[in-house]
Parts: sequence; structure tokens; C-alpha cells
Amino acid sequence: MPENFDVVVIGAGPAGYVAAIRAAQLKQKVAIIDKQWLGGVCLNVGCIPSKSLLKNAEVAHTLRERGKDFGFSFDNLKLDYSVAVKRSRQNSDRLTKGVGFLMKKNNIAVFMGEAHLTAPTTVSVKDKDGKLTELTAKNIIVATGASAAVPAAWKVDGEKVVTYLEAILQDKLPKSAIVIGSGAIGVEFSTVWNSYGVEVTIVEMLPHLVPLEDEEVSKELEKEFKKRGIKSMVGHKVESVEATATGVKVVVSADGKQTTLEADQALVAIGFRPNSKGLGLEEVGVKISDQGFVEINEKMQTNIPNIWAIGDVTGKLMLAHVGSAMGIVCAENIAGAETITLDYEMMPRATYCQPQIASFGITEAQAKERGINVKVGRFPFQANGKALGMGDYAGWVKIVVDDKYGELLGASMIGPEVTELLPELTLARMMELTPHEIARNVHAHPTLSEVLMEAAHGAEGHAIHI
Repeated sequence: MPENFDVVVIGAGPAGYVAAIRAAQLKQKVAIIDKQWLGGVCLNVGCIPSKSLLKNAEVAHTLRERGKDFGFSFDNLKLDYSVAVKRSRQNSDRLTKGVGFLMKKNNIAVFMGEAHLTAPTTVSVKDKDGKLTELTAKNIIVATGASAAVPAAWKVDGEKVVTYLEAILQDKLPKSAIVIGSGAIGVEFSTVWNSYGVEVTIVEMLPHLVPLEDEEVSKELEKEFKKRGIKSMVGHKVESVEATATGVKVVVSADGKQTTLEADQALVAIGFRPNSKGLGLEEVGVKISDQGFVEINEKMQTNIPNIWAIGDVTGKLMLAHVGSAMGIVCAENIAGAETITLDYEMMPRATYCQPQIASFGITEAQAKERGINVKVGRFPFQANGKALGMGDYAGWVKIVVDDKYGELLGASMIGPEVTELLPELTLARMMELTPHEIARNVHAHPTLSEVLMEAAHGAEGHAIHI
């Protein structure tokens, strides 16, 4: 006999497990399915372990390159990268166990195995031993995430040619690496590896690093990466990637000229593709885009009323926190509870390279393209006492404001801990505050957050410390 549920969630990443918890809070009988692990890519081999590695990298960079600035000197400094990886795995394991605890706490049934929709209200789960379990549900939430996109001609062998998955688990580093793609994964791994002395070359097809960010941010990052010894080859297309007897050979082209690069390892970080195949979605009538994304409305509902989709598989914005927000809204819509409509353009975006990058909303250039008259407030970290004390003062904050109404349209930041500063601005935007209120809000001194106050003063036309 099949087991019956109000909600069955397929995928236990940040979108899926959050949706399951919220649904359970709303008195739904819930089951969750995952073929590999609770916590998904983010907790196991993504966001969480990578931040652990980045912290180790920050310490390593300080010891290797900036010891004199802080009065440190070493006759024989040894850096053991395997210890960094071990620490990252411990942090990951701790949080994934926490998700398991939350499933029990909220009486959510957990099924480990491959899910397949056999009908709009039925899901079959095949475990590792081949045993089939049939679940029926009033509502099904698809939260299966995405996987690294790799051109068919590029053969990932897990050693010389790797994706984020192999890169985050390897406990030994190459002496040299070619990073293909300069999105968050590309620049974060470049930061980690360079901090441990790896010779890093980034290849980016578009004209700038982190091409989805404000162009000024991209240029600032390129400048800081150059100081660190990271080579950036922007405007270069990768023609081929080939493993050799000694490492990898990557052929790139720009302006009709080809260049051959060689290194010990190549990291492919050019994007993600949705995990929508093999689930039976199309067989039950769910609309899938040409790119493989599950199409949804603002409620997270597909064209089949009782089938919903959230997170990376929808392609709305491939970020863990966005998936979690989608999961909460989805569960609330299923239960008929009060909820909100998400504005994906205004979602916070964070990249944890060094220096960090954080942004939300639209850039100054995008505002002008839309015919919006804007005023811009900006402030450099070099004039911030806390940043100087930290010895980490590259970068700046830039806020974009509608000139007519004073509405916050967006912000672009690069510098120390800017990912932690971002929520003040997104909260201000959500609560319809203007730079006037941000400027009048007294910020503790000395703190990094003062740069937000100073930038707001600047947008109002009365900058104080610059």
C-alpha cells in the first residue's frame, strides 16, 4: 500500500528542506526525498565547506604575503591544505546532521533514493538496493537543484579536469591551475588556491570578471586579483580542454588568435544546468523550458496545479537563500497561509572571493538603460577606520537611488565583509526606506557598516568624511 502525504518534497537542499519544514509547521503531513544527502549541494559540497576553505585561505594569505604588515615572520612556514579540507568537512557534517535533526523534530518522513513521478499525485522512490516505495501526495514540490554544466567535448576525469565537486573534496592542491569561468565558483576557488601558492589563471569569455556585477566592481576585482598574482584572461573563448600526461592543455582564442595554456589542473566553472530530467515531469504534463528549467508562476506552481517547483531547477536565481525563500512561499501557498510575492531582481547576491562582492537590485548602468534618472552615493573602505584597523581596505560601497522619489534601486559593494553589510540595504529597500533614513540611522563607530551611512549621506548630497 502506498504511503499518503499532504506534501512530498523531491530534493533536500536549501530549497527543499526549508519548504518541508514550513509545510510541517503549517500542519501538513510531509515527506522529503533525496537520492544522495540531506542539505543538498550547498551544505555538503558547496556554500558551507567552501566558506571554511576561504577562511583558511584568508589566514594563509596573511601569513604568506602580509606577515610583515602585522609583525609576523617565519623561518619555515608550512601550510597543510588537507587540514583545511578536514575542517570544511567537519563543518559540513555538523550542519547536515542538523538538517536530519530538524526533519525528526518536525515529523517529516525522510526517504533516501531516486524519485520518479508516475502520476500527478504519485511518486515512486527507488533506494540504493533497488527497493521501490510508492508515495501519494496532494501536492508535490520539485526541488532537485542543478548540476555543473560541462560541454560534452570536455572530459571531466576528476583529477586533471574537475568541477566544483571534485575541487572542494580534493585534499591536495595542484601547483598550477586554469579556472574556466569567473562567476562565484571560479573566483572563490581562485582566491583559495592562490592563497596557498597555486599559480592561477582565470579564463573568462566575457569582457570582465564576475560579468553579472557592476562593471566598476569587475574592474576593482581584476585590479586586486592582479596584486595577488592571479592572472585574468578576459574576452577569451575556450576552444578545447584536454588532459595530458602531465596535466591539462587548454586552447583559448581572442581576436582570431589562439593561445595554448598548460597547467596541472583545470576547473570548469561556466555555469549550471537544471536537474529536471528523469523525474517524469514531462510525462505527467509539467511544462519545461528549452533550457530544462521547470516553469512556475509567482506562487511557485507549475501548470499542473498540485505540482510545484522551487530553487535552482526553476532557474529564477541560482542561489541557496533564494531557494529557501521560494520554499517558504511555496509551502505557504500550498497551505493557504498568508505569504508574499518574491522580487528576484531585488534579491541579495554574494560572492566570497577576496575582496568580497555583494549586490542587489540594478546597477547604475541598468538604471540609465531603463531611462531612470539616478543619484549615486559611494564611499571607499580606505576612509573607514575599522577597515584600516583590519588591514583590509580595498574596495568601496556604491548605492543607486531614484533621483525623483529617493527609492533605493540597488547597490554594488566590493571590500571587507560586504556580504555581511548587504542586509541593511535590502531591508531598507523592502521597508521602502530612503538614503535619508539610512544616513540618519546612527551607526556605531568604528564599524564597517559606517560605509553604508556615509554612502547614504553622499547620495543625499552631503558626504561627511570624503
